[in-house]
Parts: sequence; structure tokens; C-alpha cells
Amino acid sequence: MSQIIEITDFEAPQLDVYARLTENQLLNRHEPWKGIFIAESPKVICRALDAGCIPLSFLVERRHLATQAEPLLQRCGDIPVYTAEFDVLTKLTGFALTRGMLCAMRRPLPLDPEEICQGAARIAVLENVVNPTNVGAIFRSAAALNMDGILLTPGCSDPFYRRAIRVSMGTVFQIPWAYLTEEFGTVKGLSRLGFKTAAMALEEDSVSIDDPKVMEEEKLAIVLGTEGDGLAPRTVADCDYTIRIPMSHGVDSLNVAAASAVAFWQLAGKKR
Repeated sequence: MSQIIEITDFEAPQLDVYARLTENQLLNRHEPWKGIFIAESPKVICRALDAGCIPLSFLVERRHLATQAEPLLQRCGDIPVYTAEFDVLTKLTGFALTRGMLCAMRRPLPLDPEEICQGAARIAVLENVVNPTNVGAIFRSAAALNMDGILLTPGCSDPFYRRAIRVSMGTVFQIPWAYLTEEFGTVKGLSRLGFKTAAMALEEDSVSIDDPKVMEEEKLAIVLGTEGDGLAPRTVADCDYTIRIPMSHGVDSLNVAAASAVAFWQLAGKKR
């Protein structure tokens, strides 16, 4: 049975995870096994629990305790549930809670890039995508359009940032992902595991994303670059293909999240 605790002291240290710790402090880079993330809304929290994430505490608007929060609390055993009225929680956190609840959870142990690639046919690779909204949107598209996993360079925004989790609708807990390591490399590591690599870039030798050779590859990694500059020239040069989305009305490119959805649909969603 959960411990229902009325919030009376905004400065209580138990509330730091919801009110005062930054994303980097929650991540705990020095001791990653102690890292925490915040899941927001019943659907997202449910997906995190389904993925085996361990809950530490809840922050719940009082009116939701006996309704939408109840089945989630029943799954979580004897953990603290801090509660108050909506305006009190908004003052505490600095923002309006989405559907009235947050859950602090222990970060799962990171996966290895090779684990992500085992048995996969379609992988997305994100190079220095720094906007958490874009990262979350890419995960949501990957889940919806049959991608098997996502690999990220260390310069990417953390998929477990609260905003990335929320925008993804919790699909960051459904699509396996890992940060690329120096030992694995990027394109060369994928080639070693039998993947062909396709860089999304506006180059003279770019082919359309519906190119038959690209679509027929048994194992394909779609490589997407940062919002402003795109992929590094070395990354493009190392890939087996350079691909582009055909455009009209003089538009040269799409936002990386929108481009990922189009590419995933063409190269994974349609085929499978």
C-alpha cells in the first residue's frame, strides 16, 4: 500500500527531484547507476512500468488519487506518494502537471550498441541531435513505423529527459536504444555487424529514399544529423548511401523529426 503524504513543506528534501534538481543532476553522470528520471502522465508512467523501470515516488494531484492514479499506485507497492491540490503542485514544480501526476524512477542500466543491433533489420542513428523535443518525436516515429532500435552519439540529448519522454509518449521505454561508444564507432561498427548505412544529407550524389537498392537492403541503418548543420562530412563519406527526401515548392529540407518519420515510413514501415 502506498504512503500518501500531504505536502506541507515545499523545502522538504524528498521533493528535490520534482522541484529543484536539474536534468543533469538527475542523470548523475558520476554515478549513473543512481540516476533518476521523471515520467509524466498515466500513459507514460504505465509504459515505463511495463518496461521494468523501478518507481521511487509519485507526485499526484489530490483529485486523481482515487481515479487515474489508483491502478498505477497499486502496481508500485509501498512507495511515497506526495499529494496536494493542482495550484500547490504547479507552484512547487514551476509548471502545470500533465494529467496530474509525475513519477520519479530509477534509470535502467544502459544497453550496449551491439545489443541493439542483434536481430535488428532497421536501426536509426542520431548524430548530435541536441533538442529533446526532436529526440522524443523521433522515438515516437520509430516506434510507430517499425524501427528496431536507436543509436545516439554522446552529443545527443538524453532520451530520458522529461521533455523527451513526454513528447515520445513513453516510447523511449519501448524502443531499445544505446549511446555509441568509442570502441563501437559509428558507421564502421554498423558495417562490421552487416548493416548498410544511409546518410540523410543534401549532397550531389544523394538518391531518393525510395531508391530500390536502398529499400531492398536486408539490414539498414538510417543516419540523421543535428538540427542545424546536419551530418558531419566524414560521417556522410563513410556511409554506403546518401539519401534525400524529394521536395517541392523550393523547400530544401525538413526538420530532423519530420524527416525521420518520412524516412522510417518509406524504409521500414512500408516494407514490414
